Amino acid sequence: MPRELTIGTLIESEDAAPAQVLAAKLNRHTFWCGQSGSGKTYALGVLLEQVLLHTRLPLVILDPNSDFARLGEVRDDAPADVAAVLRDRDIRVFRSGDPDRPLRARLLGMPLRSRAAILGIDPVVDAELYNEMLHLEAEVGGIEQGRLIGYLRAQDSELRQRLATRLENLGMAEWALWAWGERDVTQDIDEEPDATIVDLGRFDTQAEFRAAALAVLDHLWAHREERRPRLIVIDEAHNLCSPEPADAVQALLTERIVQIAAEGRKFGLWLLLSTQRPSKVHPNALSQCDNLALMRMSSLRDLDEFADVFGYAPESLVQRSPAFAQGQALFAGGFVDQPGLVQMGSRLTQEGGIDVPVPLR
Repeated sequence: MPRELTIGTLIESEDAAPAQVLAAKLNRHTFWCGQSGSGKTYALGVLLEQVLLHTRLPLVILDPNSDFARLGEVRDDAPADVAAVLRDRDIRVFRSGDPDRPLRARLLGMPLRSRAAILGIDPVVDAELYNEMLHLEAEVGGIEQGRLIGYLRAQDSELRQRLATRLENLGMAEWALWAWGERDVTQDIDEEPDATIVDLGRFDTQAEFRAAALAVLDHLWAHREERRPRLIVIDEAHNLCSPEPADAVQALLTERIVQIAAEGRKFGLWLLLSTQRPSKVHPNALSQCDNLALMRMSSLRDLDEFADVFGYAPESLVQRSPAFAQGQALFAGGFVDQPGLVQMGSRLTQEGGIDVPVPLR
């Protein structure tokens, strides 16, 4: 594995020197941000392609806008040797309704707190229902989710009837997300393909979107003691790691991401949080990021906060961010030898965002 991953060229170097990221330093959390139109998604794809090309670090990508769903599709103009390597990588894309790789999770495989949050059951306000779920835990562990409502309805218990009614009233039994005794996405993650892309953009509701993301993150955290290194890429991270969660599920998502940010490194769980709204990402996650890629940002509030959170990024370079052209970024932190301004290189695979001018090879 090479020490450096080439991602573009250094803007202010005399000889257009290559801009490189230190591959080994991706074992630190990374924050990647840029406002709409900055080329954030395109540029992030450049880095992920290099990770796929030159490392064996498995990627797990939570992709809310389907921007990375074509990461396995090599462009026609990619160099032949590079294209051959990328085509050899095991890249699996899961999306709701896909006939080959449907995005599914197991309700009964999730932690009790997560299931309760999805069902809107508060452990204090709904203490009896929550307690019944606790007692139900061992009893229905082997029951397929498709039979769960029928199982509950067959019980001579008022609380279990209420649980069944809640499932029906919320329409949860009809969610496309649930694996009805079939394979679910966490089983594929455990096989450690080169990339597992969790396409969250095909669900009909925010509730399913968030439940799917929570199922993946819960699973990774539950198996942390196995110490299997992974780079967990969370695009549009403000949707999943908010300082002001909108509901119990979003609160659990934030809690889990902050937990991984604080403790994940020692277990080989490394975050890459990408967003166009850094002020909407929980500060306890941001403060744990030792790597920074900053693209064009015009918000003075965001730039002022950057000086406090990312002290390793030179303020003089941060303040130039509003003038960055598309595809330009400031890289700072442990994954570069020194802070620098970068013109990102060309994509090798098909991208969701196509507004970045493609530099000549």
